[in-house]
Amino acid sequence: MEIIETKIQSTPVLFVLLATFWGTSFVAIDVGLERVPPLLFAAARYDVAGLAVLGYVLFTRERWLPHARGEWLSVFVGGVLLIAAFHALLYLGQGYISGAVAAIVVSLVPLLTAVFDHSLLGERRLEPVGGAGLAFGFVGVVVVANPTPGALGSTAALGVGLVFLAATAFALGSVATRSLSTDLSLLAQQAWTMLVGAAVLHAASVLRGESFVASAWTPSVLVAFGYLTVVSGVLGFLLYFELLGRVGPSELNLVNYLVPVVTALVSWAVLGEVLDPTAAAGFAVVFAGFALLKRDALRCLVRSRWALADC
Repeated sequence: MEIIETKIQSTPVLFVLLATFWGTSFVAIDVGLERVPPLLFAAARYDVAGLAVLGYVLFTRERWLPHARGEWLSVFVGGVLLIAAFHALLYLGQGYISGAVAAIVVSLVPLLTAVFDHSLLGERRLEPVGGAGLAFGFVGVVVVANPTPGALGSTAALGVGLVFLAATAFALGSVATRSLSTDLSLLAQQAWTMLVGAAVLHAASVLRGESFVASAWTPSVLVAFGYLTVVSGVLGFLLYFELLGRVGPSELNLVNYLVPVVTALVSWAVLGEVLDPTAAAGFAVVFAGFALLKRDALRCLVRSRWALADC
């Protein structure tokens, strides 16, 4: 009983830790993109992360190679959408906007996932309040983009658009891979997903004309790269699935709304960037949309207070 209580008490700590790992990753991306081409930077990150996770799978002696057609299809879909498309669009977008703003737009992922759940998997229809939640989410992103006449042609609007497409790709990939059954372990599947995504990113990097320049990999870039690969990537992934088993996907979605807060604070402390009030207001609207859409899960979470009681 004492062990169970310790596990329950540690869940909020792991939740905050995951949000910290992922929130600071946007700042690390900003640091790396100052010198290294975006697609090459993303590809190298998942080269190392994928090999590290695959090495861990081999160490645990689990089945490491996909066999069935469905397993390879799941790996391919995840690699293209969750890794390649998401990170290509995110890194390109962060070339125009700050990591703090990008984190706010990415926080739309749970709402977009709900859209694809209902449209592609045929889940129960949205109630009017849930539909209003989706509307709030999209309005929030529009507020973040700040589409005033003077800003419509700005690079910031382009950056927000690219990151919105990144969030869309991730949400679609999440729903698509969930619909594909596989007996491969989550770790092995994630390792191959990372490696497939890295290969696609390398191909896109070549087509874009990016090249490796050794002098660009300064100590600060190497630190950012190591952090993204080991902490945000490998450790963040392990924390994610540990929490997924403890609290479920609905509650875990809340991490998406703590991440922008962490990113804004770290961006201010490390890079001296201050979040624009308009972007902060947009984030508040996005979160309100999520609260409306997932009101039952949030009510359950508050009542259970991270305990094991059923709602």
